Amino acid sequence: MKFKHTNRPGFLLGTIDFCTAGIFFLLYMPLSLEKEFNYILKKKIQPYFVAYLLGIPTLFIYTLIWMARVCEDIKRKAIELNIKPHTSWKHMFWRNVLGIFVLVGPAVATWGFFKTLNEVEKKMNKLNKE
Repeated sequence: MKFKHTNRPGFLLGTIDFCTAGIFFLLYMPLSLEKEFNYILKKKIQPYFVAYLLGIPTLFIYTLIWMARVCEDIKRKAIELNIKPHTSWKHMFWRNVLGIFVLVGPAVATWGFFKTLNEVEKKMNKLNKE
């Protein structure tokens, strides 16, 4: 699989998602990312819309944990591909939880996630060419 979008602006995407209370990712994840996650991680992940719906009664804690778990899986792939630095479960979780008080924490967390994802996809594109 060739990854076309390896320069996603994570901070901008995180800001849009935060301002729309996660509705942006309801559209963005299935259209752009879920197939890539499944391919990169070599497993089928739970669809984002399910995590979002389960997040509503839990004040989006479930959704945050879902995203942190995907983040940790991407981190493992980054380590496997010898990519540093990378983000992790704790970065995603704590930047969202504690960073909410300064409003930019969730965007910074999403930026870190997309930075790692972009690097993984670039490396996988390079390896698939060879």
